[in-house]
Amino acid sequence: MADLTMTTEDSTPAPLLPVRKSRLAAMRESDLAFSFRSHPSAIFAACLLALVALTALFAPWITPQDPYDLAALELWNAEIPPIWNVDGQWPYLLGTDTQGRDILSAILYGSRISLIIGFASVMVALAVGLSLGLVAGYFGGWIDNVIMRLGDVLLSMPFILIAILITAVATASLPTGLKDVLAAPILIFAIAVPSWVQYARTVRASAMVERKKEYVQAARLIRVRSWRIMLHHILPNCLTPILVAATLNFGLAILSEATLSFLGVGMPPDQPSLGTLIRIGNQYLFSGLWWIVVFPAVQLCLIVLSVNMIGDWLRDALNPKLR
Repeated sequence: MADLTMTTEDSTPAPLLPVRKSRLAAMRESDLAFSFRSHPSAIFAACLLALVALTALFAPWITPQDPYDLAALELWNAEIPPIWNVDGQWPYLLGTDTQGRDILSAILYGSRISLIIGFASVMVALAVGLSLGLVAGYFGGWIDNVIMRLGDVLLSMPFILIAILITAVATASLPTGLKDVLAAPILIFAIAVPSWVQYARTVRASAMVERKKEYVQAARLIRVRSWRIMLHHILPNCLTPILVAATLNFGLAILSEATLSFLGVGMPPDQPSLGTLIRIGNQYLFSGLWWIVVFPAVQLCLIVLSVNMIGDWLRDALNPKLR
């Protein structure tokens, strides 16, 4: 009997200690990181977008000229073809325009403006759409009707016409000295106004489903404030489709800025974005100065293509039906 009641240290189970993994190890084992590593087109698009962003960020240190400094432009260096041409000159690798502005420098500085305006407009539209979508989906009733009918009105009008109307009214109401200074904020606002509806409709649909679940009802029973329920409980369950939509709309925002600048209601000629460079170069396309319009157009295509490829990969990676 004594042997039956005796216990040894070997028979005592060792306590299970929690194993904490580092954040880097968890990231390596995540489905999203594995999907990115196994997706060559996503890696190529990310590297291309990173290259464009870094060259635009460090443009003052890698370009031979500041295209925004009119005093640095020299007219005797105008209309120089690319460097591989017989008449090409160093350091103008991609040639110059009719004002002696280096095309490569203008492209890198213009890419910076296009990326900043596109990113800022998406962030503004995302903030407005998330807020209005959460309020409409959580409270419902007349608040939902007012917000959604406003969105329906915006969706019934062409996107580009709304942006042109906003920029034209804002530009006409400003003094002459502030038009060029506030050109970028006006463009951001004009692109963001018709863009928030998509985010609001997506978040509203998810919020209407989540508000009927038990964890939301339990939070209401213990008198948790509505804004805390919306931010801490409902919003995290709506982020997956919003993240994909924001990535894809980033490319659309850059194209919208280029379209507005091409039509002459965007960035001024002394602060050219990619759309402004394409508009200026289009005037000399049939006079043999093809490089003024071709290279900015290629840069714009590469940026939008890389963003769309990342968005397509993100949509597939976050889709649970494809796992």
